[in-house]
Amino acid sequence: MPRAAALMTFAAATALIVLIALPVAFILAQAIFPGFARGSLADPFARLDLLTGNSRLLIQTQNTLMLAGAAMLGSLIFGLPIGVLRGLFRIPGARLWDVVFLIPFLIPPFIAAIAWTMTLQPRGYLFQLAGFDMGRQLFTFAGVAFVMTLNLFPLVYFAVSRSLEGVGSRFAAAARVSGAGPIRAFLLITLPLSIPGIAASLLIVFAMSIEEFGTPAALAARTGFDVLVTGIYTRLSDFPIDLSGAAMGSVILMAMALLAFAVQNWVATRRSYVAQSGKPASLQKARLGVWTVPALMLFALVAAIGVVIPLAAIVATSFMGTISGGLAWDNFDARHYAPIFRAGGRAAQALATSGWLALATALATAAIAAAVAVIVVRGQGRGRQAMDALSVLPNAIPAIVLAVGVILAWNSPFLPVTLYGTTAILLVAYTAILLPYPIRYAVARLRQIGTSLDDAARVAGAAPPRVLAHVLLPLMAPSLIAAMMLVFAIASRELVASIMLAPAGVRTVGTFVFSQFEQGSVQTGMAMSTIAIAVTSTILLAVNLWLARQGGSAMSG
Repeated sequence: MPRAAALMTFAAATALIVLIALPVAFILAQAIFPGFARGSLADPFARLDLLTGNSRLLIQTQNTLMLAGAAMLGSLIFGLPIGVLRGLFRIPGARLWDVVFLIPFLIPPFIAAIAWTMTLQPRGYLFQLAGFDMGRQLFTFAGVAFVMTLNLFPLVYFAVSRSLEGVGSRFAAAARVSGAGPIRAFLLITLPLSIPGIAASLLIVFAMSIEEFGTPAALAARTGFDVLVTGIYTRLSDFPIDLSGAAMGSVILMAMALLAFAVQNWVATRRSYVAQSGKPASLQKARLGVWTVPALMLFALVAAIGVVIPLAAIVATSFMGTISGGLAWDNFDARHYAPIFRAGGRAAQALATSGWLALATALATAAIAAAVAVIVVRGQGRGRQAMDALSVLPNAIPAIVLAVGVILAWNSPFLPVTLYGTTAILLVAYTAILLPYPIRYAVARLRQIGTSLDDAARVAGAAPPRVLAHVLLPLMAPSLIAAMMLVFAIASRELVASIMLAPAGVRTVGTFVFSQFEQGSVQTGMAMSTIAIAVTSTILLAVNLWLARQGGSAMSG
């Protein structure tokens, strides 16, 4: 039925335009027209002097690039060695290490920064346990980059290990037969073949570094190291409100991210990196032999620094009666968990709000993703390519930029009605920010499903809506459900959009924790964080177990 297909295309296109294109357009319009938020198109480009005459904006841009570069370098230092070992050698407990290095993704960066502050500050946990502190080192540019690196290095670890697993050691073995030593063969053969995976991971590290709000907000304020993302937040939260400055900063961030995507695409496509053709070869990993213990010690060291220390600090702080009491057995109790579970309390309201928002976001993104995937993969019109590009645009735009766009779009005098000032605006922002995940899952899955099933259903008399409901959606369901759980886990603790868009009196887990730290209730904030991490971990563990069971069923079938 052409009408049904047209309606689905119209609905999907409208959703993408409202959620993504509209905020981006309003950011660009505000950057060009200083009075756009008041409904005026006068004096176009009058505020372009911000790019050259505003030293603060220039310094923030420079600091953002410096911090992103340091985070990329740090992620290589932490993630590359263990990634190489994981990809090329038989590491005892390899799957367990993979799970361990997933944990930094589950700890919100703002919480990790506070955990390191509690550990390294003067008379912090390190001083109490070992007699010295590293507060001076933490509250520096290097300290901010260090904490950010610990949140992001797993991206390099997983990308490098998976890339090298695909490359294998057969090319290096051939080089060694020709006389090359093991190090030369690795540097000239194996490592270059994994460049696309490394470049992709560094791109994500760069994109996440320039948009990261939590770590700079927690640490950079003490160092005087201001970046674009905190500058945008300040321009929108401090009086007088500077919409043009916030929009210009957002445009700069967007340009940085898009340029990084272009560079990564150039690196990945300028030459061939094919490592497998014809019949798949058996990818046997080498044994470490006498290097097994040193390799495990390296894995344990990285895990201790990147996972154990911040996680232990979070949990310990949540059970600490008073901060001044320190790490003493008589100072540990569960009093700070009581307000969280008190019925009708602010913490319980925050949990409930984040819960239903995360669930609604998961359902909304899955519905849009299913429609977009069907149009992009099964459609034939020119518009499907534009729709595909628009659907992945949030991957190249920092979350705070989309949040600024949502503020400008839904607070505009051009709109007859607005969601601004209601809880629904959070749903709009969450959906826009997290939409690429289920769309990529759904598109990838649908590309694996041959059109013969569609044809067979239509030959049997099924109309297109019935083919979608009874053939395509059931086959896409595993990927969509996995994406929904991932979206739920991320949305349940989202901070940037929440802190900028939450109406007065509405609290989420992210804003509750942020406000607790601002008010000095560190233990309550850590207690809420511990619960959020536990819930997120449980969800992701359930996803992995469910996917493993599905994979096992498919193999047995």
